[in-house]
Amino acid sequence: MDIYGRISAEPEIIAVKGLVLPIPIIQQRFGASRLISPSHALSTTPANPLALIAADMAEVDRVIAQRLDSGVPLVGTVSQYIISAGGKRIRPALLLLMAGALGYTDAQRHNLAAVVEFIHTATLLHDDVVDESTLRRGRPTANESFGNPASVLVGDFLYSRAFQMMVDSGEMRVMEVLAEATNVIAEGEVLQLMNMHDASLDEAGYLRVIRSKTAKLFEASTRLAAILAKSSPDVETACADYGQALGTAFQVIDDVLDYDGDAKELGKNLGDDLREGKNTLPLIIAMQRGTPAQRQIIQSAIENGEMEALAEIVDIVRSTGALEATRAAASAEAERAIAALNILPASAYREAMHDLAAQLLNRRN
Repeated sequence: MDIYGRISAEPEIIAVKGLVLPIPIIQQRFGASRLISPSHALSTTPANPLALIAADMAEVDRVIAQRLDSGVPLVGTVSQYIISAGGKRIRPALLLLMAGALGYTDAQRHNLAAVVEFIHTATLLHDDVVDESTLRRGRPTANESFGNPASVLVGDFLYSRAFQMMVDSGEMRVMEVLAEATNVIAEGEVLQLMNMHDASLDEAGYLRVIRSKTAKLFEASTRLAAILAKSSPDVETACADYGQALGTAFQVIDDVLDYDGDAKELGKNLGDDLREGKNTLPLIIAMQRGTPAQRQIIQSAIENGEMEALAEIVDIVRSTGALEATRAAASAEAERAIAALNILPASAYREAMHDLAAQLLNRRN
């Protein structure tokens, strides 16, 4: 089964000063003469890239269950509630796939895969409290079910348990990478909080947030595999680049789905970003392309968290081509991820990571 869906043709995109932007925006700011045409070589292979690591993921689930054990019943209850809610387990999967591509087979990969899932789960618990979210993965959030204090404190428990587990690796570099990642993620959360209800946020500010808040743990996951395998600095950098690019594309597509998804498939309420006052790339592009009246509608909704104009804003986002341009930006990041894999030897694992990036673009949940 295709875990993300097919890839559709998208407008061209380009990277400028490290930022991936749709070509129309570049034309507005730098002129058409400075454009360089990118390649378009994304695969549309329908196979499930994660099937290759099914047995490894089962072992990670066993480690997670074992390390969730606590003498405090509420800790286990809340932890199990959110971890058992499903999800793609994409971050631990990336660590396992990259470890396979690098020929690393020791059990420590399962321990660190569980660590990154714990860190991710802790961020979800804290995110939902900050965002006052009520629905995740199709069911009430932990804060909705157990209250904000329990969610925050259990999130803290998962962070501390993750740090206990990472010590088991005996690798100072592992601890350095995960400590830095956790710190950057926290900074990203604060940046996002500062940007709430700010309609003036631009692409650079948007990308800074998602590369801190979301892509950093993807990057850490793939870098950890290289560290465990004792890879060369060049290989480690390429592995980290793959994770960062894939994580960026993942979040960009997530922001598209807030205006072009199905609530049942997505597992959350549509328009949540707008309700929370988040200015994401679809809105940024729509304001750049829209009429003054359309810009004012979006700006007012962001600044005031107004949901009354959601249907009208969705129409503006679609009519200005902002969704297509945002998907194009995600496509560029997916291509960047695929290019980073070239340093790795050919293998089923490398092919699975290629397909994972290629299939990302039209995911629906």
